[in-house]
Amino acid sequence: MNHAKNKVGRFYGVGVGPGDPELITLKASRVLSQVPVIFVPKKGAESASYARSIIAGLIRPEQEVVELVFPMLRDREQLARHWQQAADSIWRRLERGEDCAFVNLGDPLLYGTFVHVMESLRREHPDLEIETVPGTSSINAAAARALVPLAIDDDRIAILSGKCDDYFVKETLRSFDTVIFMKVNTAFDRLLGILEELNLVGKCVYVKKCTTQDEEIITDVGKLKGQKLDYFSLLIVRR
Repeated sequence: MNHAKNKVGRFYGVGVGPGDPELITLKASRVLSQVPVIFVPKKGAESASYARSIIAGLIRPEQEVVELVFPMLRDREQLARHWQQAADSIWRRLERGEDCAFVNLGDPLLYGTFVHVMESLRREHPDLEIETVPGTSSINAAAARALVPLAIDDDRIAILSGKCDDYFVKETLRSFDTVIFMKVNTAFDRLLGILEELNLVGKCVYVKKCTTQDEEIITDVGKLKGQKLDYFSLLIVRR
């Protein structure tokens, strides 16, 4: 998969699913087994990379795995610096003619860190060849594990960040048949209050780290009030 030395390498954004290595697609497996350089995200310098643990069985001895730090910050300017640093590190390998893959949990284009890295690279290197390999999102995996249909026939479905303001959350819950809330770990109690107000608490399922050994599926979501929830969790509300 290497290009000639006078050519820039190709950049792959590879979705590897929510945690179960068996959910890695055949195409993702092929790309990851062939590129010479694999970039994996992690949340801190001393942290282990969750993405790396998922693909551990695919890594060959001759491949180089580079860990990139993306801290859990709210400051967009600080985050942008990390995205740019990652893009610069990847570009240094691409300009040598090496194909590179960036591993993303779930799907790269659905709340994926890959999006920010890709945009930085495209802005500075508009002719760069980029290919995205879709992956099983945590939304699909959580619905499958909880046996909750996401949409039937003409149902309307919405995906929201738990950080959305109260008015928008209420209007969405009133307007859609299924609403999936991502990033609920720091917003759960507020969302629970809205669900209680709209009499929808009994229509919810909470899923943590779906498809992993630490998976939890909870339908009595009221008991989660006041608890510290995992970052890799979501809430499905189906009216």
